[in-house]
Amino acid sequence: MFERPGLAAAPRVWEVGALCRAIADALEARFNPVAVRGEITGFSRASSGHCYFSVKDANGQLRCAMFRRAASLLDFSPRDGELVEVRGRLGVYEARGDLQFIVESMQRAGQGALFEQFLRLKAQLEAEGLFSGDRKRPLPLQPRGIGLVTSTGAAALHDVVTALRRRVPHIPVVLVPAQVQGGAAPASLVAALSKLYLLAQTGQAPGADLTRNPPIDVILLVRGGGSIEDLWAFNDEQLARTIVRSPVPLVSGVGHETDFTIADFCADLRAPTPTAAAELVAQPRDVWLGALGLLGGRIADAVQRQLDARHQRLDQAAARLGRPSGLVARQQMQLARLAQRMRHGVLLKLQRLAQTQEALEADLPNKLLRCAARQSDRLDRAALRLELLDPRLVLQRGYALLTDTGGQAVTSARQAHPGDALRATLADGVVDVTVSQPRLL
Repeated sequence: MFERPGLAAAPRVWEVGALCRAIADALEARFNPVAVRGEITGFSRASSGHCYFSVKDANGQLRCAMFRRAASLLDFSPRDGELVEVRGRLGVYEARGDLQFIVESMQRAGQGALFEQFLRLKAQLEAEGLFSGDRKRPLPLQPRGIGLVTSTGAAALHDVVTALRRRVPHIPVVLVPAQVQGGAAPASLVAALSKLYLLAQTGQAPGADLTRNPPIDVILLVRGGGSIEDLWAFNDEQLARTIVRSPVPLVSGVGHETDFTIADFCADLRAPTPTAAAELVAQPRDVWLGALGLLGGRIADAVQRQLDARHQRLDQAAARLGRPSGLVARQQMQLARLAQRMRHGVLLKLQRLAQTQEALEADLPNKLLRCAARQSDRLDRAALRLELLDPRLVLQRGYALLTDTGGQAVTSARQAHPGDALRATLADGVVDVTVSQPRLL
């Protein structure tokens, strides 16, 4: 066939799946089986038992999958930052057209560069005492305000705010945003913490209105999970030294439960997740309300017992004191008995005089009259004395009967002291009084 000069042959048109399979066949023939040395990043283990991660070095990164059978043969737990040698087969994941390495075995090849830096800094700071348990402080049971450092775009912020609103909606939260990933993140985190420290110590942050800032009693430093590179900002030495300078307890909630950073070791308390960090500083409001209700009931019971005891003492004092009318009645009865005895004596005297009438002279009537007059006069004087003894007459002249709380009569100013409670019985009732300042005459 004649071909016109300058025109290339038309390329073959492939189906996508066919091209992926062709590339996979080419890789199989050219490379497999293959061994790769690199640093683990983004390691995760699915519920099925399969493991997914990448291996990388300074010049490239390769996505890997390790299925459950091969993963079950591992004699260690892979971690981000570890340097490993993996053996397996290189292929193409046709559903996405991604290059993928199916790992059939893995062994340690030494620790990755980032992990080595982490271990060196951890050993240095631990030797300086920055991780010592002696400097760890307990968390406040009921903080007046909570400081929060995280990124405004992080899911950790939503998790923390949700937990705090659910458990302690009455406690104010002061958010100081910061970068939590990247080269500028350590300096941003240090600056944010420094602002909260100043607010906790003086009640005012730089350029802030003092009247709008609540007191800060605890600080949360949080970030969601990620690879060792994602969390590397929290392994910064300056950030570690800033954390240990916190004037109030500081809780770190960085990454997931299996993630550890230098910040976790420096904090007063490490939480496995941001949500757990919020829950550690936020006892549910219902718990405190229940405790207050219990204490209120105990106080009410104690007050009622005291009132009952006071009422009993009051009743006993009233019984000992008695009513003034009862005292008057007793005096009247005594007066009646004395009058009856006097009348009986007069009659007896007259009877004796009558019996001796025959022996008396003609002046008997005069003697009888004089005797009767004398007896009548004695009777009148006795009646007058008895009447003068009537307590009602004394009370009606403006006098009062003073008694103390025990019902004992108060007859001297020396018996009264400032603040004493006394009871004054008057002609028509009772008045409770309090001594202000007794004066002696």
